[in-house]
Amino acid sequence: MNAIEKNLLEAVADLHDVPEGAYNIRANGESTGRVTTANIDIVTKTDKPGIDIRIKPGTRNESVHIPVIISKAGLQELVYNDFFIGNNADVTIVAGCGIHNSGEDESRHDGVHTFYVGKNAHVRYVEKHYGDGDGNGKRVINPHTVIVLEEGASMELETTQIKGVDSTRRITDATVADGASLTIREKLLTHGDQFAETDFTVELNGVDSSANVISRSVAKDRSKQRFLSRIHGNNRCNGHTECDAILMDNASVCAIPEIVANHLDAALIHEAAIGKIAGEQLIKLMTLGLTEQQAEEEIINGFLK
Repeated sequence: MNAIEKNLLEAVADLHDVPEGAYNIRANGESTGRVTTANIDIVTKTDKPGIDIRIKPGTRNESVHIPVIISKAGLQELVYNDFFIGNNADVTIVAGCGIHNSGEDESRHDGVHTFYVGKNAHVRYVEKHYGDGDGNGKRVINPHTVIVLEEGASMELETTQIKGVDSTRRITDATVADGASLTIREKLLTHGDQFAETDFTVELNGVDSSANVISRSVAKDRSKQRFLSRIHGNNRCNGHTECDAILMDNASVCAIPEIVANHLDAALIHEAAIGKIAGEQLIKLMTLGLTEQQAEEEIINGFLK
């Protein structure tokens, strides 16, 4: 890999070298490296672009890295990655996409990730999106995540986009069975003329199923954000969705939390708050010697931490 590709890999997957454990690295539309283990197998699909990742039942303390990087202007792709996590497994999956575009044509990655999480299994899924490059061509990333949690399963989804992506539509659809739980934590920053839309839908179908969806975002300059979060309580369950956004400059944020109770014992809560940085916060930091810009950056970093 060249220096640009190495920087992208570090930004989206925190990788400085070849990762330990199983991995599949995709660069400019092709697989450039793959390792499997005794418990984790990665196979190229034969019917469409993408891979199948199969994790054996009972697998614990193992990880899978599947980052995607694009450094060619004008490259556009759609890939399908399916994850089959066996019963009682406990694993970490690190994904993410980085685009460097120094040309005039749009570079775009659309990814559909489907997770089938077996009974009593636990998955921590970390996904980062990042863009850079000095060209006028747009950097577009559209992830679609589908989650199926079986009885007693749990999944933590941590998704972050903090720089350089001109347009993104982030869709997550989840179904949650008896005693299963889903936690989603989103961190998002837009600037310039960027646009970001988040669309979460969670179906709490199981007895004592639960979901906690939390979004933290900052919109700067002329950027626009749209946040939609739907939780449907279809059984005895607990659901919570929350969106907190900081608005700056001439940006705009639209937040639409939705909860639907289809069962008498569905306990659901939604929260949304949008506002500017409080003046007293800025003043307090500026009295410590920071400029106004430095104070704003400190507040934003703390908010998105």
